[in-house]
Amino acid sequence: MDLLDLRSDTVTRPTPGMRKAMAEAEVGDDVYGEDPTVNRLQDRVAEMLGKECALWVPTGTMANQLAVGALVSQGDEIVCERGSHIVNYEGAAAPALWGAQTLVIDGPRGIFDAETLRAVLRRSDDVHAPLQKAVAVENTHNRGGGSVWPIATLRAVSQAAREAGLALHLDGARLWNANVASGVALSEYAACADTVSVALSKGLGAPAGSLVATTRARLPLLKRLRKRLGGGMRQVGVLAAAGLYALDHHLRRLDEDHRCAKALAEGVQGIRGLRCAMPETNLLFVDVDLPMGAAGFAAACKAEGLLCNAEGGKARVRLVTHLDVPLARAGDAVARLKRAAAR
Repeated sequence: MDLLDLRSDTVTRPTPGMRKAMAEAEVGDDVYGEDPTVNRLQDRVAEMLGKECALWVPTGTMANQLAVGALVSQGDEIVCERGSHIVNYEGAAAPALWGAQTLVIDGPRGIFDAETLRAVLRRSDDVHAPLQKAVAVENTHNRGGGSVWPIATLRAVSQAAREAGLALHLDGARLWNANVASGVALSEYAACADTVSVALSKGLGAPAGSLVATTRARLPLLKRLRKRLGGGMRQVGVLAAAGLYALDHHLRRLDEDHRCAKALAEGVQGIRGLRCAMPETNLLFVDVDLPMGAAGFAAACKAEGLLCNAEGGKARVRLVTHLDVPLARAGDAVARLKRAAAR
């Protein structure tokens, strides 16, 4: 029995075409700015996002933290949604690296509105309070179930932040999915933000790499912070080539991942003890009402040849569709989920 790995869209393997592009990549020393493949990737992503420039980094966490470090200083505060990646999955990097604290607010499925933001704004002349410098939003929102920010809501939040003198960072690790699901241009989303991070190693299937897009004026600081964090790498055109290949060949096919997630959701609704909402993109959270609990169900799924993640402290599992599990395998995946639930 072959294995269906639905733990994350980060588990994909480079396709033969991607491996060929990597092997044939023209390279140079990127710390000197001399890797032509990295430069092409940075220029292309900047153009797609409508920003002046973009900087390649090895990981999504580093991309977010370079942006945070460029927007806040020691003793400052950044407003984030409670379930955001910056708060939950980056090892407390904002306070550890930059001495900045996060103020968390709540929003349905990870999406908050302008009034929710305005309700937590602090007076800059209050010496008891930290100085608020930035707001972070996540699109799509991981813990929100791959939820897509409505562009009108994002614009209103951006406007509220700017009126208060705050910068806005867009954690767009899966912004590609938001673009494909909503039809809203990448540049329209990015126009709401001062800094934007995007990942190549999730839905697009590259083995590594993210980028931060912003203004040319901010680029020297981003490069300095990247160096400080050990992200100044050398002949990384072999990885940038994977990103360029992914943009050429894997961006348009993200809709198949979304349709696969919906097919899984439809199948789950017919399995006793499981329930879920219809996903917007490629993340599906399934509530588990079985004696074995979420961890036991994940173990039962593994015994059936399907890998998924049990959510820590919650009675649910996460299934993430990606290019290594095509839509044609959705029925097989549902059958394995059903057998696991019956164990």
